[in-house]
Parts: sequence; structure tokens; C-alpha cells
Amino acid sequence: MALFLSEEDVRQLLTPDMALAAVEEAHRELSWGRAVDIPRQRSRLPQTVLHILQGALPAQGVMGYKAYTSNRSGNRFHVHLFDAATGELTAILAANYLGMLRTGAASGVAARALVSPGVQVAGVFGAGWQAEGHVRAICAALPLAKVKVFSRDAAKCSEFCARLSELTGTSIVPAASAEEAVRESGLIGTVTTASHPLFDADWLMPGAHINAAGSNALIRQEVSEQTLRRCQLIAVDSLPTALAEAGDLLPALEKGRLHARQLVELGDVLIGRQSGRQSAQDISLFESQGLAIQDLAVAARVLAAAKAQGIGREIDL
Repeated sequence: MALFLSEEDVRQLLTPDMALAAVEEAHRELSWGRAVDIPRQRSRLPQTVLHILQGALPAQGVMGYKAYTSNRSGNRFHVHLFDAATGELTAILAANYLGMLRTGAASGVAARALVSPGVQVAGVFGAGWQAEGHVRAICAALPLAKVKVFSRDAAKCSEFCARLSELTGTSIVPAASAEEAVRESGLIGTVTTASHPLFDADWLMPGAHINAAGSNALIRQEVSEQTLRRCQLIAVDSLPTALAEAGDLLPALEKGRLHARQLVELGDVLIGRQSGRQSAQDISLFESQGLAIQDLAVAARVLAAAKAQGIGREIDL
């Protein structure tokens, strides 16, 4: 019998620290060649799109997929976990909250690996659902003193900052402008659906690190080519996925102004196969597209916690 975990169950069990540990482990496993990750595939209809990410983490004994639909009425996410040895379905997890914390955790892991030592101020673009996961993750990953948030909706931004300050115990404050969010921030996060770059490359301070999490299609762009030219290091979650989806990188790759060999996988930095920043003055970028193995690693930890606490509902399929 498989276990079904609802959104409420996942919220009760999953923490940012749990997500950070799971995502970091998934990236390490991928770089060691002990994981399988298949880039996202989509089936498109005029009204609805079905997205599927699949993969396997043999060391954790799991394989599976996340499937979600996007529609004007909203998005619906589920992760299906299977026993890697027997092929049996072990769990189905509602994955909206899971995906939000998982997406943020990727940026948190990248921040730990790539941010200059001593950084205490971050600037974040976006005050929506995914931005919440991003802010919670970077606050859990680093000893930040302040996070400046910029959003076009000032009222929404103010409410977001007040709520996240209470959740994280960190000072989360609205930024009056995009420039204010970037200036003097050692860590920049972009978590939007923007189709044009969000900030001027000249605003970046020496040593800044950027986590770009919103541009997962050619029609989306948060980071300019001028910013790419200022970066001494460009990291991605996986090269095949970045080459398929990274809207920030694809135009420069197409023009020959950036080459695939310049991109470094985050897991390779984590295991020491590739070096991270060489200097405290280097500017670095992490392009986050999202991987199946991130979802599977987080879901596996949530499932283990659910079993230990007797949470969830058994379903007979």
C-alpha cells in the first residue's frame, strides 16, 4: 500500500533545513554519477500544460517523477515515489509547498557554496509564492542581517516582508527601487516571471553572487548579457537542463557570446571537482531551473518523517 501525503501533511513535516540537506545531497549524487535526472518535458494544449520531471536516486532507494499542470485556474503538483529495487509505488505527495521549499533550497545550497564570506545583506526580486521559499532558504543557509525585497506591488511587498521577518527571524524590508535592492547587496535573488532584465549590471558590487530562479524558458529573462559578462563563474543545476531551459543564458549561447564549456554544475563545486569563486571580488551566478532529483530527495525525507510520526493516509491502488 502506498502512502498519500496531503499539502497539510507536507507543511507539517517539511522544514527549510530539511530541504537544504536533501537538495545538497541530490546534487552531490548527480555529480558522483549516482543519480539519473531527465530534463523537464511538456505536453501543451491551448488551455493547459502538463509538465513532467523524472529521475532516480539509487543510493536512497527511490525513483519517481513530479507531474504538474499549469492552467489559468492554477497549478497542481504531485510527486510519485517508487521503490528503486521493487518498482512498487511507495508514496504520492501533494507537492505545491514541497516544490516551493525545494526551489528555494537550490538557491540556499548555491549561496552556501558561492557567496563571499561575511556577506550579511541580500536583495531579492519578487514577493510571490516562490519568493517565499527563496527568502526562507537563504535565511536558513546564511547568517544574513537584512534582506531587501523589491516588487512592483508595494502593498504586497510590505505584507510579504512583515510575514517573512516573523517566519525567519531576519530583518526583511521593502526596497524602494530595483537599484536599492541591488546596491551594497552581496547576494541577489531573482524569483519572477520577468521577460526583461531586472537590474543594471553596473549596480552589482564586487564579489556579489546572483541566484536566478525565475527564467526557465526562452521568453523569460531576469539577468542581462551585460551581467553575464561581469560574471567570473556561472553555475547551473545541470548542464542538459540549463541548455534546454535557461532563458537568461540561451540568447548569449545562441550568439556565441557564452559557451556551454563555461558553465559549471553546482554539484561539481560541492564535491570539489570544480572550483567555486577564486576571489572575494569575483561576481558569480547560479541559474536554477529545477531538477527531478531535487524533488525526489526532498520527498523521500518527508516520507521518512511521515512514517516515523504516523502521518498520512494509506491508499490501495
